[in-house]
Amino acid sequence: MTLAPEIKAFLEAGAQAGLPQVWEAPIEVIRKNTQSRPALAGPVEDVHEIINRFIPGPTADLPIRIYRPTENQDAPAIVYFHGGGWVLNFLDIYDASLAHLANSSGFTIISVNYQKAPEHPFPVPFDDCYATLLWVINNAKELKINPQAIGVAGDSAGGNLASAVALKARDNQIKLSFQILIYPCNGLDFQTESYLNNATGYGLSTQAMQWFWNQYLQGDQHNKNPYAVPMTAKNFADVAPAIVITAQYDPLLSDGQRYAELLEGDGVKVIYREYEGMIHGFFTNLAVTPTAREALDFVATQIKQITE
Repeated sequence: MTLAPEIKAFLEAGAQAGLPQVWEAPIEVIRKNTQSRPALAGPVEDVHEIINRFIPGPTADLPIRIYRPTENQDAPAIVYFHGGGWVLNFLDIYDASLAHLANSSGFTIISVNYQKAPEHPFPVPFDDCYATLLWVINNAKELKINPQAIGVAGDSAGGNLASAVALKARDNQIKLSFQILIYPCNGLDFQTESYLNNATGYGLSTQAMQWFWNQYLQGDQHNKNPYAVPMTAKNFADVAPAIVITAQYDPLLSDGQRYAELLEGDGVKVIYREYEGMIHGFFTNLAVTPTAREALDFVATQIKQITE
C-alpha cells in the first residue's frame, strides 16, 4: 500500500515547516520544537479522573499522570513509557491517546515522565521506568488497581523501555500480564530492510535514530546489555505476552518484526499488527489519521482478552 493520503499531506506540511533535524540544532531548540506536538494528538476526551503527582525515583522525583476511566476499585492497569528517542517529549503529548485507550479498555493508565538523555543517559531512563513499575505494584491498593493485572507499554523509545522493563521483571520473578510494544527500537542493526528502505522521507529517519541511540548509550559499553538493547537478550522465555504494533513506512518496522519473531521463538505469545500506509508516530496522532483510533481500539480489545 502507498502512503495514506492524510499521512502524505502531513509529511508535506512538515517538510514545508523547515524545522532542523535533531542533529542540526542544540537540544533545547529541538525540545522547544516539540511543544506543538499535543495539537497533532487532538482534543482530549473526558475521562473519569486524571491525577498528576510525583513519585520517588532512584535519582530524582518523577512526574506521573494517572488516567482512571472508571470507579472500579480493582482495575487492570498499564504503566506507560512515552517515546521521543530517550531525549524528547513530555506527558501532554500523550493525553489524547492515553485518555482514549483508558476509556476504550477500562484500564487505569500510569504514564511517567522519566529523565532524558543526553543529560541522563542509560541506565537512568530505564531505571526510572523500572522503578515506576515497582512503585505501581507496591501502591496498587492506593491506585485502586489489581496488582495481578498490570502490564507495561510504550512507543518507540518507550517501546524499548517497556521491552527492557518486561525483561527485568521476568529476571526478578515479577509476573506482568502483558507488554505493548508500539514500533519499538530494540536493536542496533542499522542495515535492516526498513532502516534502508525507509531511511528518509517518512518523518523519523535512520540518521535520526542513530543520533538518538548515541545520546542514550554514549559509547559502546552497553551494546550487549539487554536492558539497553533488548534484542541482545540471550533468551526471552517467560517474558510477558506481547502486542507488537508497527507501521509500514517506519525505519523501525524491521525492529518490531524481528523482536516479535524472537519472542515467539522462545515460546512467548505475540499478537503482531502492521499498519499499512502509516509512518512512525501515527499511534498517538489522533488529529492526523483515523488509523490512530483504530490501532488504539485494537490494543484495547487485545489487552482486555489477555487479562480476562
